[in-house]
Amino acid sequence: MLILTTAVTASFAKKSKNSFVEIKTNKGNITVELYADVPQHAENFLKLAKENFYDSVLFHRVIPQFMIQGGDPASKNALVGQMLGNGDIGYKIPAEFMLPTYYHKQGALAAARDNNPEKASSGCQFYIVVGKTFTDADLTSIETNNKVTFSEEARNTYKTIGGTPHLDGSYTVFGQVVEGQEIVNEISTVARDGSDRPKEDIKIIGTKVLKKWKPKK
Repeated sequence: MLILTTAVTASFAKKSKNSFVEIKTNKGNITVELYADVPQHAENFLKLAKENFYDSVLFHRVIPQFMIQGGDPASKNALVGQMLGNGDIGYKIPAEFMLPTYYHKQGALAAARDNNPEKASSGCQFYIVVGKTFTDADLTSIETNNKVTFSEEARNTYKTIGGTPHLDGSYTVFGQVVEGQEIVNEISTVARDGSDRPKEDIKIIGTKVLKKWKPKK
Protein backbone atom coordinates (compact mmCIF):
# COMPACT_ATOMS: atom_id res chain seq x y z
CA MET A 1 0.00 0.00 0.00
CA LEU A 2 2.82 2.39 0.83
CA ILE A 3 4.40 1.84 -2.58
CA LEU A 4 1.16 2.59 -4.43
CA THR A 5 0.45 5.71 -2.35
CA THR A 6 3.97 7.00 -2.97
CA ALA A 7 3.62 6.40 -6.70
CA VAL A 8 0.32 8.27 -6.88
CA THR A 9 1.76 11.18 -4.88
CA ALA A 10 4.77 11.39 -7.18
CA SER A 11 2.50 11.32 -10.22
CA PHE A 12 0.35 14.09 -8.74
CA ALA A 13 3.37 16.30 -8.09
CA LYS A 14 4.72 15.71 -11.59
CA LYS A 15 1.45 16.37 -13.41
CA SER A 16 0.05 19.33 -11.50
CA LYS A 17 -1.41 20.81 -14.70
CA ASN A 18 -3.72 17.85 -15.12
CA SER A 19 -7.45 18.13 -14.46
CA PHE A 20 -9.56 15.90 -12.23
CA VAL A 21 -13.17 14.85 -12.69
CA GLU A 22 -15.38 12.95 -10.27
CA ILE A 23 -17.79 10.57 -12.01
CA LYS A 24 -20.74 9.90 -9.72
CA THR A 25 -22.53 6.60 -10.38
CA ASN A 26 -25.29 4.67 -8.67
CA LYS A 27 -22.59 2.19 -7.58
CA GLY A 28 -20.23 4.79 -6.11
CA ASN A 29 -17.86 7.53 -7.22
CA ILE A 30 -14.84 7.32 -9.50
CA THR A 31 -12.26 10.11 -9.75
CA VAL A 32 -10.17 10.35 -12.91
CA GLU A 33 -7.10 12.39 -13.74
CA LEU A 34 -7.03 13.86 -17.26
CA TYR A 35 -3.61 14.13 -18.86
CA ALA A 36 -2.85 17.67 -20.04
CA ASP A 37 -0.30 16.33 -22.53
CA VAL A 38 -3.05 14.44 -24.36
CA PRO A 39 -4.75 17.78 -25.00
CA GLN A 40 -7.55 17.14 -27.47
CA HIS A 41 -8.96 14.17 -25.60
CA ALA A 42 -8.51 15.64 -22.12
CA GLU A 43 -10.00 19.00 -23.06
CA ASN A 44 -12.96 17.35 -24.79
CA PHE A 45 -13.78 15.15 -21.79
CA LEU A 46 -13.43 18.15 -19.48
CA LYS A 47 -15.75 20.20 -21.70
CA LEU A 48 -18.41 17.46 -21.73
CA ALA A 49 -18.14 17.05 -17.96
CA LYS A 50 -18.63 20.79 -17.43
CA GLU A 51 -21.66 20.73 -19.74
CA ASN A 52 -23.18 17.80 -17.80
CA PHE A 53 -23.25 15.78 -21.02
CA TYR A 54 -22.75 12.51 -19.16
CA ASP A 55 -25.60 13.00 -16.68
CA SER A 56 -27.91 9.93 -16.87
CA VAL A 57 -25.69 8.14 -19.39
CA LEU A 58 -25.18 4.42 -18.72
CA PHE A 59 -22.14 2.21 -18.56
CA HIS A 60 -23.69 0.16 -21.34
CA ARG A 61 -20.97 -2.46 -21.87
CA VAL A 62 -19.07 -4.19 -19.09
CA ILE A 63 -16.74 -7.19 -19.28
CA PRO A 64 -14.95 -8.74 -16.28
CA GLN A 65 -11.14 -8.60 -16.44
CA PHE A 66 -11.45 -6.24 -19.42
CA MET A 67 -13.20 -2.87 -19.07
CA ILE A 68 -16.38 -0.85 -18.53
CA GLN A 69 -17.63 1.41 -21.33
CA GLY A 70 -19.97 4.40 -21.26
CA GLY A 71 -20.70 7.73 -22.88
CA ASP A 72 -23.32 6.72 -25.45
CA PRO A 73 -25.91 9.54 -25.42
CA ALA A 74 -28.52 7.09 -26.74
CA SER A 75 -28.30 5.23 -23.42
CA LYS A 76 -30.19 7.98 -21.62
CA ASN A 77 -33.66 6.57 -20.97
CA ALA A 78 -32.80 3.46 -23.00
CA LEU A 79 -35.38 0.68 -23.06
CA VAL A 80 -34.63 -2.65 -21.40
CA GLY A 81 -32.71 -4.83 -23.83
CA GLN A 82 -32.09 -1.97 -26.26
CA MET A 83 -28.82 -2.34 -28.18
CA LEU A 84 -26.40 0.45 -27.27
CA GLY A 85 -22.98 1.61 -28.34
CA ASN A 86 -23.67 3.39 -31.62
CA GLY A 87 -24.62 6.75 -30.14
CA ASP A 88 -22.52 9.69 -31.29
CA ILE A 89 -21.93 13.37 -30.62
CA GLY A 90 -21.21 14.30 -34.24
CA TYR A 91 -17.43 14.47 -34.31
CA LYS A 92 -14.30 12.40 -33.81
CA ILE A 93 -10.99 13.23 -32.14
CA PRO A 94 -7.69 12.43 -33.91
CA ALA A 95 -5.69 9.65 -32.24
CA GLU A 96 -3.19 10.88 -29.64
CA PHE A 97 -1.13 7.81 -28.78
CA MET A 98 1.43 8.62 -26.09
CA LEU A 99 3.36 5.36 -25.83
CA PRO A 100 5.33 4.44 -23.85
CA THR A 101 4.23 7.13 -21.35
CA TYR A 102 0.54 6.22 -21.18
CA TYR A 103 -0.65 2.68 -21.69
CA HIS A 104 -3.58 0.42 -20.84
CA LYS A 105 -2.78 -0.44 -17.23
CA GLN A 106 -5.60 -1.07 -14.78
CA GLY A 107 -7.58 2.13 -14.27
CA ALA A 108 -6.59 3.70 -17.59
CA LEU A 109 -9.21 6.04 -19.06
CA ALA A 110 -9.33 5.71 -22.83
CA ALA A 111 -11.49 6.70 -25.78
CA ALA A 112 -13.68 4.20 -27.60
CA ARG A 113 -13.83 4.26 -31.39
CA ASP A 114 -15.24 2.56 -34.44
CA ASN A 115 -13.15 0.79 -37.07
CA ASN A 116 -12.03 3.91 -38.94
CA PRO A 117 -8.53 3.45 -40.42
CA GLU A 118 -7.14 6.59 -38.77
CA LYS A 119 -8.05 5.16 -35.32
CA ALA A 120 -9.76 8.44 -34.49
CA SER A 121 -11.70 8.40 -31.24
CA SER A 122 -15.38 8.81 -30.50
CA GLY A 123 -16.16 12.32 -29.35
CA CYS A 124 -18.02 11.04 -26.30
CA GLN A 125 -17.68 7.30 -25.63
CA PHE A 126 -14.95 6.13 -23.27
CA TYR A 127 -13.89 3.11 -21.27
CA ILE A 128 -12.02 2.41 -18.05
CA VAL A 129 -9.67 -0.55 -17.89
CA VAL A 130 -10.10 -3.40 -15.41
CA GLY A 131 -7.79 -5.87 -17.13
CA LYS A 132 -5.88 -8.88 -15.88
CA THR A 133 -2.25 -9.88 -15.41
CA PHE A 134 -0.07 -11.27 -18.20
CA THR A 135 3.10 -13.35 -18.39
CA ASP A 136 6.30 -12.35 -20.18
CA ALA A 137 5.44 -14.85 -22.91
CA ASP A 138 1.98 -13.29 -23.31
CA LEU A 139 3.46 -9.81 -23.64
CA THR A 140 6.12 -10.86 -26.11
CA SER A 141 3.43 -12.46 -28.26
CA ILE A 142 1.35 -9.26 -28.17
CA GLU A 143 4.40 -7.20 -29.13
CA THR A 144 5.01 -9.43 -32.14
CA ASN A 145 1.41 -9.60 -33.30
CA ASN A 146 0.55 -5.93 -32.74
CA LYS A 147 3.94 -4.46 -33.66
CA VAL A 148 4.30 -2.57 -30.38
CA THR A 149 7.09 -2.48 -27.81
CA PHE A 150 6.35 -2.38 -24.11
CA SER A 151 8.62 -0.36 -21.85
CA GLU A 152 10.12 -2.12 -18.85
CA GLU A 153 7.69 -0.20 -16.64
CA ALA A 154 4.67 -1.23 -18.71
CA ARG A 155 5.81 -4.85 -18.84
CA ASN A 156 6.21 -4.98 -15.07
CA THR A 157 2.84 -3.32 -14.54
CA TYR A 158 1.06 -5.72 -16.87
CA LYS A 159 2.63 -8.65 -15.01
CA THR A 160 1.80 -7.44 -11.50
CA ILE A 161 -1.17 -5.04 -11.54
CA GLY A 162 -2.65 -5.91 -14.92
CA GLY A 163 -4.34 -4.18 -17.79
CA THR A 164 -5.25 -4.66 -21.45
CA PRO A 165 -1.91 -4.50 -23.31
CA HIS A 166 -3.40 -5.68 -26.61
CA LEU A 167 -5.14 -2.28 -26.92
CA ASP A 168 -1.90 -0.26 -26.83
CA GLY A 169 -1.29 1.63 -30.04
CA SER A 170 -4.90 1.21 -31.15
CA TYR A 171 -6.90 3.32 -28.68
CA THR A 172 -5.96 6.63 -27.05
CA VAL A 173 -5.32 6.62 -23.30
CA PHE A 174 -5.94 10.09 -21.90
CA GLY A 175 -6.39 9.64 -18.17
CA GLN A 176 -6.24 7.40 -15.13
CA VAL A 177 -8.47 6.48 -12.20
CA VAL A 178 -6.95 7.92 -9.03
CA GLU A 179 -9.78 7.00 -6.68
CA GLY A 180 -12.60 4.47 -6.96
CA GLN A 181 -11.00 1.66 -8.95
CA GLU A 182 -12.84 -0.75 -6.66
CA ILE A 183 -16.09 0.73 -8.03
CA VAL A 184 -14.89 0.15 -11.59
CA ASN A 185 -14.03 -3.45 -10.74
CA GLU A 186 -17.42 -3.98 -9.09
CA ILE A 187 -19.28 -2.58 -12.09
CA SER A 188 -17.38 -4.92 -14.41
CA THR A 189 -18.76 -7.99 -12.61
CA VAL A 190 -22.49 -7.17 -12.52
CA ALA A 191 -24.94 -9.49 -14.26
CA ARG A 192 -25.17 -8.70 -17.98
CA ASP A 193 -27.02 -9.79 -21.09
CA GLY A 194 -25.64 -11.29 -24.30
CA SER A 195 -24.51 -7.86 -25.50
CA ASP A 196 -22.58 -7.25 -22.26
CA ARG A 197 -25.10 -4.63 -21.17
CA PRO A 198 -25.73 -4.73 -17.41
CA LYS A 199 -29.16 -6.16 -16.58
CA GLU A 200 -29.44 -3.48 -13.89
CA ASP A 201 -28.76 0.00 -15.26
CA ILE A 202 -25.39 1.35 -14.11
CA LYS A 203 -25.96 5.08 -14.43
CA ILE A 204 -23.68 8.09 -14.33
CA ILE A 205 -25.59 10.40 -12.02
CA GLY A 206 -23.34 13.34 -12.80
CA THR A 207 -19.80 14.60 -13.23
CA LYS A 208 -18.01 17.17 -11.13
CA VAL A 209 -14.84 18.99 -12.19
CA LEU A 210 -12.66 19.25 -9.10
CA LYS A 211 -10.77 22.46 -8.40
CA LYS A 212 -8.05 20.37 -6.82
CA TRP A 213 -7.38 16.79 -5.78
CA LYS A 214 -4.82 15.27 -3.47
CA PRO A 215 -4.25 11.60 -2.76
CA LYS A 216 -5.44 10.35 0.58
CA LYS A 217 -2.62 9.69 3.04
